Amino acid sequence: MTNTTLKQLATNPSCMDDYDPNAMSVQQARTFIQQFLNPVVETELLAIRESLGRILAEDIVSPSNVPNHHNSAMDGFAFKYSEGIKMIKIIGTAFAGRPFEGEVKASECVKIMTGAVIPKGADTVVMQEKTVNKGEYINVLEAPKQGSNVRLAGEDLKSGETVLSKGHQLQAADLGLLASLGVAKVLVNRQLKVAFFSTGDELVSVGKPLEQGQIYDSNRYTIYGMLSQLNVHISDLGVVPDQPDLLEKTLLDAANHHDVVITSGGVSVGEADYMKALLGKHGQVLFWKINMKPGRPLAYGKVSHAHYFGLPGNPVSTMVTFYQFVRQALLLLMGKTVEPTPMFVVECTESIKKAKGRTEFQRGILFEEKGLWKVKPLSSQGSGILSSMSKANCFIVLDETIGDCEPGIHVNIQPFEGAI
Repeated sequence: MTNTTLKQLATNPSCMDDYDPNAMSVQQARTFIQQFLNPVVETELLAIRESLGRILAEDIVSPSNVPNHHNSAMDGFAFKYSEGIKMIKIIGTAFAGRPFEGEVKASECVKIMTGAVIPKGADTVVMQEKTVNKGEYINVLEAPKQGSNVRLAGEDLKSGETVLSKGHQLQAADLGLLASLGVAKVLVNRQLKVAFFSTGDELVSVGKPLEQGQIYDSNRYTIYGMLSQLNVHISDLGVVPDQPDLLEKTLLDAANHHDVVITSGGVSVGEADYMKALLGKHGQVLFWKINMKPGRPLAYGKVSHAHYFGLPGNPVSTMVTFYQFVRQALLLLMGKTVEPTPMFVVECTESIKKAKGRTEFQRGILFEEKGLWKVKPLSSQGSGILSSMSKANCFIVLDETIGDCEPGIHVNIQPFEGAI
């Protein structure tokens, strides 16, 4: 990308030919941020039940085959396959955890339960429903193919195979996978420490009465919710009024004790406020006008050793910029191997008004109709209409090359489910 340092870029934007803080595309901003991110290096050993959502600090290598023996995929009869076999003698029973110790020969079978070890000499299992019991014998009504209904040793995992890689974020299925290997503890990266606060004299915390001109601070609650889904250590520092000394103390304390500091409000380009002055005094911070809607103003940089993200104050803008820039940055800092946010194309059922030259993240409702997925944009798309984020279940992503859209056009969407 570039060898330009964050300090050089923050103090002298013209040091880079293609860098324009007043006209930054969404992808450019993502790329600029990512080049300054280094994952945490400290690790801790956790019991697997405590590791959900954490990032692996090392590869998990299978110590054995899974399963570690050939076993039956269902209840039935294990036998040695031969062409045209019909009548087979039952010589014993194999239970899960209690194998049959003898050897199966031609025209012999063992009654077997799901998960039980395939007896020596047997290579095929016929389903119980495909047989008729004749005392000491079974009559095979429908002969299976050779090897049917047998799970082979190592079919799931082979000894020495890397089953989960460093940088993988542990999910529910992974806990079971680790348990199947006999792994009781895993080495994971320590939790990322994230502090956040809101700025502004007009903001009031929930539970207090509003005076004229005041509003409740919703951003801290949405930021808290979005951070909670990432499994980071969260410090909510509340609402900080526009008092220079208090803002300075809060900012520096947060930066000295956390990996990341997030604020909402007070970062509009050209805006003369205390927060911007403090960031210029104590940090290496870039202030950008992103070619996007909502969420045009965005600040990123370092204060002390902490990464800093300054989000716009409008509620929807706060959420959109968090999901489009901050979320992926936090995952990278956590040490996760990060892939691009999934998008897929669906038909849009209504017209959309949009100016070319910027990327828009409109809120939409993804729905199924006659087997096809479609999307409907919400009628209210203002950056202050927080209810649109509750009503919607996806972003309609319209890049800078797209203008007004007619009904029936196909558009890119980012579903909220699984991402937020």
